[in-house]
Amino acid sequence: MLTRTLGTQGLTVSALGLGCMGMSDFYGHRDDAESTATLRHAVDRGVTLFDTADVYGPHTNEVLVGRALAPVRDKVVIATKFGIVRDPANPAARGVCGRPDYVRSSCDASLKRLGVEIIDLYYQHRQDPEVPVEDTVGAMAELVKAGKVRFLGLSEVSPATLRRAHAVHPISAVQSEYSLWTRDPEGGLIQACRELGVGLVPYSPLGRGFLTGQIKRFEDFEPDDYRRDSPRFQGENFQKNLDLVARLQDMAAARGCTASQLALAWVLGQGGDVVPIPGTKRRDRLDENLGALDHVLCPGELVELGGLFPPGAAAGARYPESMMHLVGR
Repeated sequence: MLTRTLGTQGLTVSALGLGCMGMSDFYGHRDDAESTATLRHAVDRGVTLFDTADVYGPHTNEVLVGRALAPVRDKVVIATKFGIVRDPANPAARGVCGRPDYVRSSCDASLKRLGVEIIDLYYQHRQDPEVPVEDTVGAMAELVKAGKVRFLGLSEVSPATLRRAHAVHPISAVQSEYSLWTRDPEGGLIQACRELGVGLVPYSPLGRGFLTGQIKRFEDFEPDDYRRDSPRFQGENFQKNLDLVARLQDMAAARGCTASQLALAWVLGQGGDVVPIPGTKRRDRLDENLGALDHVLCPGELVELGGLFPPGAAAGARYPESMMHLVGR
């Protein structure tokens, strides 16, 4: 397995990580047995970076990941996140909290659920507009000093927020949605990361499954699937985005790989400081995704693919408006 370095503090991980959210939440039914098998298979294949969060489930995903990886704890990097708050009475509602006391209590709760003594990479999931990022990161830095956390990260922040946070304590990684159909980080975030020596961890590098070419009909989503409420999967947007994916499939077929592998190869080709974390709960899909590492794209192919999916090409916003205000822009 190829490795890449995130930040300048010594965090080295597999070139492709595994996003674990869908194993417990958001994308239809869960199968803990298959998810556990997928997590362990990923370790066998050389994957070392595993991404979860306290909000996934909520809480149950951390338990699942912690139990599955316990036998190989010394071989893996476990990343988790805090900061998004779900209302038990209304699971669809979202809030944020970045208060220092909340940071400390969230970390202790995640340590217990994961069953670990230290969290390898701890992210603020979303910035709290009511709390200066300096205060939140200051509390996170205290966790490093206390030996509860190794490295710090942020998720979905603006370049300005990243710079402010990094001035308080070195940030090793920034997580942001980044793929052929979500090019937002190119608007300044990637440049800021490189200026500061911060790694980029793209989540949803396969467009929440759309770029796999396997999604054909809106009606096939299960009733509790998050994508039913996502603008890019609704109405006319759905067909327009299907047309985009058809172009990706044609190019992949000509190159002898799958659409998923080509889409991931493009993200991987954006730099050695970029570590995508495609999510899956199945071993066969994991193997397919890892096959992207065998398809290194030349500069011309990267440009060609980028031209097929220029910034703004995807129809619809990437989140419902009720959630877009949580994204740093």
